[in-house]
Amino acid sequence: MRDPRFDILFQPVRIGPVVARNRFYQAPHCNGMGNLRPQAHAAMRGIKAEGGWAVVNTEHCSVHPSGDLMPEVLQMLWDDGDIPPLALMVEAVHEHGSLAGVQLAYPAYYNANRMTREVPLGPMDRPVSGHHPVQVRAMDKSDIKALLGWWKAAAQRARKAGFDILNVDGNFSTIAFQFISPRNQRADEYGGSLKNRVRLLKELIEATREGGGDACAVSVRLIIDELFGPEGLRAADEGIEAIGLLAELPDLWDLVVGTWADDSPTSRFASENDHEPFMTGIKGVTTKPVVGVGRFTSPDTMASLIRRGVLDMIGAARPSIADPFLPKKIEEGRYEDIRECIGCNICVSSHFAMTNLRCTQNPTMGEEWRRGWHPERIPTRSSDASVLVVGGGPAGLECARALGQRGYQVTLAERQSRLGGRVTREGELPGLREWLRVRDWRVTQIDKLPNIGVYLESDLGLADVLEFDADEVVLATGSQWRADGVGRAAFKPLPLSASVPVFTPDDIMGGNIPSGRIIVYDDDHYYMGAVIAEKLALMGKNVTLVTPAADISSFTINTLENIRTATRLYERGVGMVTHMALTGTHEGQALFIDARTGATNHRETDALVLVTARLPRNELFEALTARLDKGDAGRLRRVSRIGDCEAPAAIYAAVYSGHRFAQEFENGDPTLRRERINLAT
Repeated sequence: MRDPRFDILFQPVRIGPVVARNRFYQAPHCNGMGNLRPQAHAAMRGIKAEGGWAVVNTEHCSVHPSGDLMPEVLQMLWDDGDIPPLALMVEAVHEHGSLAGVQLAYPAYYNANRMTREVPLGPMDRPVSGHHPVQVRAMDKSDIKALLGWWKAAAQRARKAGFDILNVDGNFSTIAFQFISPRNQRADEYGGSLKNRVRLLKELIEATREGGGDACAVSVRLIIDELFGPEGLRAADEGIEAIGLLAELPDLWDLVVGTWADDSPTSRFASENDHEPFMTGIKGVTTKPVVGVGRFTSPDTMASLIRRGVLDMIGAARPSIADPFLPKKIEEGRYEDIRECIGCNICVSSHFAMTNLRCTQNPTMGEEWRRGWHPERIPTRSSDASVLVVGGGPAGLECARALGQRGYQVTLAERQSRLGGRVTREGELPGLREWLRVRDWRVTQIDKLPNIGVYLESDLGLADVLEFDADEVVLATGSQWRADGVGRAAFKPLPLSASVPVFTPDDIMGGNIPSGRIIVYDDDHYYMGAVIAEKLALMGKNVTLVTPAADISSFTINTLENIRTATRLYERGVGMVTHMALTGTHEGQALFIDARTGATNHRETDALVLVTARLPRNELFEALTARLDKGDAGRLRRVSRIGDCEAPAAIYAAVYSGHRFAQEFENGDPTLRRERINLAT
């Protein structure tokens, strides 16, 4: 039963001519499916509506070929041929009684128009973002008039597709905001004063209203603060004033902060509801509903924001990915069942990989259509088979949980005194505390299932497993960090001198800490090298992080935390060196070669921490496989590997591996549907 404190979250909200059934608003977010995989996209958005999100939005939807963001996989409404793919999504959302919104957008400075080869347009002449050798042409009055025509036509197509809400995107990458920003140096009526700079947004709202007609609501997604200092828009200076100038023009204000990295910071660097300080005062300048985001996972936080008049609707992208049924679980009083977002931004990395959305907490995300997976439902068991899962890390926990949900008799054996495996160890590293939610949610669910038995401090060997007499054994025994230097830059063990003690992340997490001058060599390129360096620096150690990559923690560019990572290390006093590949150690020195030029380099050090590659712990798998091959394994009919035991990867991959095994166990050949180009039409 729902706590009455949260009743306020389920009040309907009028948005112009339409009504949202509650206050939960799935904010626009990228997903790597977009117009290239419309059936997958529609299924994913439909699941959100089923889960209780009253408003479900698309991602960036370009209105014209001169606003082409390829190779990014997004949406478009360039002509009527783009209507059917988006109508699929509208149908899926409407099926569950939710409102469908489309984020109409025209990029500026971020579009090199790689596919269409149209000349990019923007407020001023300047290079496009990044290092593509293309410049934006400053828009003249005829360009602005044309843009308004394109926008109106896109709004008309959105109406034909069935959308209820047409969103005018004034985000960091789009034309409306680039005109509003104080960095707009135009000298005509679209530059100079704030009133002039908001003129284009006003005209875009009006064009949207014309194109959408009386049946469609019009919302605006706008940056309230650029987080760019005095050169950018600031909430206290012009941000709230800009909203005041257009206060009643749209039917809803959807507010964000800074660039994507600012608006969606990882939990390493920002807590839940970190945007609230920027939202103060907005309700004083408009009577229209206001939406904000802040990686909301706590019903108390959500209700408080509404009750205190800070927001009218709870916006969410990442929490709606981690748990599409978050609203329904609050509505039904099932708070402990909420699959809380851990703020790792692996979802964001899917956009940059241009492939189906993925999530560490929710392994079904992006697989709703192509594999037929659902975040809350799973096929029931096919037999009375018993399953022994060895290893209680992220893969083992998810495998046991999902098999138990299917109804199988499951035993989970963990050699440590705590469940969680690598999640438990890594959760103690700086900034990774919220990652423990991966463990905690699964343990909570397992505790509810009487058909799952859990045994801690059970280090099972070959004889123990065979004596257990299970029908199926699943090994989730994890991996260990290598101590020989093998990784991406080195294909064979490096010559490492005994004069420089070698440590690995397993040593550091286990309390075996080096002393003196320490080099952390990062050939892994995700978070581990940086958090190990930070941990050592916090202990007062002299630390230098060296990597053969061009950036510190280079993969974190894809999770929007690369700059914050480097800044954090700088603040902790960690030295940072790039482009240097380790070749060995000798007499108190670490030897390097420049990854670009081949020039040699050496650094004196007292210890070396290798963050390179990992080796699967698969000895038990090999022993069991040998017994199966001999036909001498008793009742055991198969042994399988999942997670890091099969192939070490990030935590999201381990969770997915465990879930996939459980979904496909005794279910016949797995289904992987693909979206194909139909040349016949």
